[in-house]
Amino acid sequence: MKDAELIRRIEKGNESALDYLYRKNYKMIVNLIVKNSGTEDEAKDIFQEALIVFWQKVIKKELVLSSKISTYLYSICLNLWRKELTKKQRFSREEKENSEELDIDAYERRKIVRNCINKMNTTCRKVLMYYYFDSLSMQDIADKMGFSNADTAKTKKYKCKKELDKTIKKNYTSSDFLD
Repeated sequence: MKDAELIRRIEKGNESALDYLYRKNYKMIVNLIVKNSGTEDEAKDIFQEALIVFWQKVIKKELVLSSKISTYLYSICLNLWRKELTKKQRFSREEKENSEELDIDAYERRKIVRNCINKMNTTCRKVLMYYYFDSLSMQDIADKMGFSNADTAKTKKYKCKKELDKTIKKNYTSSDFLD
């Protein structure tokens, strides 16, 4: 299908023309995004956004086409992807700046929680440490603790967690966790 015919069909509201553009150019856009640090899902999002921009320009009769439609879509996708990469880099930079501060806060909170867990009875202490610090599954905890099944371990963890919450609230204020 020729570009002029595609534009006429889109102007008339023919959605199959957009489907045709999507199928015809999809692989090219995926290759563009993937080769430039993206994923196929990101490529789908970018391409759909580009098709919407293209469709809106055609409908509003604002499209000035000095190249093939595929080239036009490629340049829209390239520009959208560049903007997305800039956002990602800015977010990553901000994340790195904040991570050091967050690590210190998280360390202090873990320290408070550990101190409270250490004051609990042996069963609760082990269950909570296995779950929160060793990241064991409920089944693994049940096996280690000799519980009959994972549901028993889950119930025990729930009760111990409630006890831990009470201990923390009794001995610390919320500002201890927010500073």
